[in-house]
Amino acid sequence: MGHEPKTRDARTRAGFPDTRWSLLGAAGAPDGGHALEELCRAYWYPLYAFARRSGSGPADAEDLTQEFFRKLLEKNWLADADREKGRLRTFFLTAFRRHMANEWRRRSAERRGGGAEPLAWEMAGGEERYSLAGPGMAPEELFDRQWALALMARALEGLEREYQEAGNGADYQVLKDALMLDHGAIDYGAVAVRLETTEGAARVAVHRIRKRFRARFRTEVALTLEHGADLENEMRYIARVLSA
Repeated sequence: MGHEPKTRDARTRAGFPDTRWSLLGAAGAPDGGHALEELCRAYWYPLYAFARRSGSGPADAEDLTQEFFRKLLEKNWLADADREKGRLRTFFLTAFRRHMANEWRRRSAERRGGGAEPLAWEMAGGEERYSLAGPGMAPEELFDRQWALALMARALEGLEREYQEAGNGADYQVLKDALMLDHGAIDYGAVAVRLETTEGAARVAVHRIRKRFRARFRTEVALTLEHGADLENEMRYIARVLSA
């Protein structure tokens, strides 16, 4: 069994260096392609789900989402972001609603992005994921839930990378199942067998990975807020959304 991982990811260090508001600014720069791609990959599905729940078909929802990120740059919407609201999810949803209204007004004139080249990322599995979404949720509720799940997924991806970089990728595959369980539901004996260690050591390993996940998830949430925004309030809101 390996030692506790030490991350090289700056986001996990003390404080919260750059928020995704900064990433938005980078995406608007001439060389911001990588930043835009990261934003697209992280947040396309909540917007896709919102479009689908608002009445768009699968193809139209995909078009709307792709075109939104393209116009995010072309129309310089980044410059209009209301930093006072402090939440990246608020900016995305407000801008996407406006985009949808505009697109619906001209939908008969252009189809499938009007022949524009697609962005360098894929929206694979969107409809399959949407088929599993809660049917009783309003579009806004579904967006917020999928946003929260996207933050959780990014935290998990970072945590797995952290363990792999420390040479403990195999440990992660064993321990990850304990992340979402109540303490009383964790079979530490079984974890110990899989890790080939003692039950006491298994308890320590589970405690460490849960602590690291909480820290990473908190960081991911903080990165979607402007500096000075109420992180604790956002954490409480995200927790409510995930428990709904």
